[in-house]
Amino acid sequence: MIRLITAFTFFLLLSISASMAQEDGFSSIFDGKSLDGWKGDTSLWHAVDGMIVGETSAEKPITYNQFLQWADGEVDDFELKLEFKIESGNSGIQIRSFEGGNPNSLRGYQADIDFGGNWVGTNYGEGFRGVLAKRGEKTVINEDGKPEITGSLGDPKELGSHVKKGDWNEYHIIAKGFTIVQKINGHTMSEVTDEDTDTRRRAGLLGFQLHVGQPMKVAFRKIRLKRLPLKDVKKIVFVAGKPSHPARTHEHNAGSLLLASQLNKHHGEQILATVYQNGWPSDPTAFQNADAMVMFADGGQRHPAFFHLKTLADLRKRKVGIGAIHYAVEMVPGETNDALIQSIGGAFEIDYSVNPHWVADYKTFPDHPVANGVKPFAIEDEWYFNMRFAEGMKGVTPILSAVAPAETMSRPDGHHSGNPEVRKMVAKGEKQHLCWVYERPEGGRGFGFTGCHNHDNWANDSFRTAAVNAIGWIAGIKIPAEGLSTPTPSKEQLDANLDPKPPRKPKPKPKKAKAK
Repeated sequence: MIRLITAFTFFLLLSISASMAQEDGFSSIFDGKSLDGWKGDTSLWHAVDGMIVGETSAEKPITYNQFLQWADGEVDDFELKLEFKIESGNSGIQIRSFEGGNPNSLRGYQADIDFGGNWVGTNYGEGFRGVLAKRGEKTVINEDGKPEITGSLGDPKELGSHVKKGDWNEYHIIAKGFTIVQKINGHTMSEVTDEDTDTRRRAGLLGFQLHVGQPMKVAFRKIRLKRLPLKDVKKIVFVAGKPSHPARTHEHNAGSLLLASQLNKHHGEQILATVYQNGWPSDPTAFQNADAMVMFADGGQRHPAFFHLKTLADLRKRKVGIGAIHYAVEMVPGETNDALIQSIGGAFEIDYSVNPHWVADYKTFPDHPVANGVKPFAIEDEWYFNMRFAEGMKGVTPILSAVAPAETMSRPDGHHSGNPEVRKMVAKGEKQHLCWVYERPEGGRGFGFTGCHNHDNWANDSFRTAAVNAIGWIAGIKIPAEGLSTPTPSKEQLDANLDPKPPRKPKPKPKKAKAK
């Protein structure tokens, strides 16, 4: 009996421990065996025995500080826990950083590490205003970019005594808003509140440093990340699909980066947007603090969410806004399309919907926040129509509607090109709904925007405003009367981040019939 109780207690403790580990919300961002998801000079960095190890040598010295960058995402408001061991030299953990001028170079906030113990625990601005808070200091960075000491966290020497030299130590970094707290082995080492509005950063890159100078070696393990709710802004996560079509069409990466950049630059007081490129995020924390997720990608079985329906369901349960642009409004009839309809209110259905290229002429708009600032316009695109909407259009509000001309039915019937039902609708001159918003019955919002086969259409102000309004609306932003206005992008901005796409192979010429 005693053995049974002991065994039961043992498994109960295991269960409680596992539950606590799950509840704390941290996710590992290092697989323990490879540098998958990390970017840097692999002659300096390698993975071994559950560690990321960086090392320089006298034989091959580095000429500038080198970094290993976490390539799967950016960090905004977060907690990071990891263990480090430094055997010589100087290192650090870059957070909310940005790329420097040299290959594998980062600049920005750094949680400092050094073997000598002089700087460990310091918040240092790598190429970014210098020392921001020494160990034991609580500082505020003023508008002039200079730190002002506002309090003490303890004696620097006494705090340094808690760091085990040449052994493993836990670094715990907490970034909320513009305040960054650094702890080592449970002791708060420094705290910075950045009020330099011209320079401070709310989001950026994560990485590890190898410092120029004497040969050195540093190791990191048990690297865990947890994102924190952004209480003062709404977080919008773009999921951009892989390249697929000819140049300047289906520019998922460039289009998402353009919209995110405009939202951050012109509405950063209420929006923080980030982009995951080339498909579904590898970052296990990608949606932890998201208020909205926008997919701009190919559809069908190439849809980024095709194998992630559980995540879509989890986002709906959390009332996270979900949007889809162009081909991303289509999966496959059945379970996957049903998930789209539940998420955004409608979906393209093969053998029912159609995808012709045509000029849609938008003349009137509903009394809805997403239509704010949208003026009458006409534009050519691959406007999908005859969507399969939620039953009875319940919760669905059309935003962009137009009458499809007869030439949209010039193709023969096919999976995407035509069918008797849609031909009757076009012949009657019925309006087709090409952008819509959706209030989900369980709470949360969605939208579908069928345009933007053509990348350059983002330069049309009303076209872009309708899409940007929809993105802001599903995140819970109050849309002003003039809309979430953004400046017309320049050609340089439109050309930025275009995918390198090979030209399409010419179609083989039809073989001539043999003479009889």
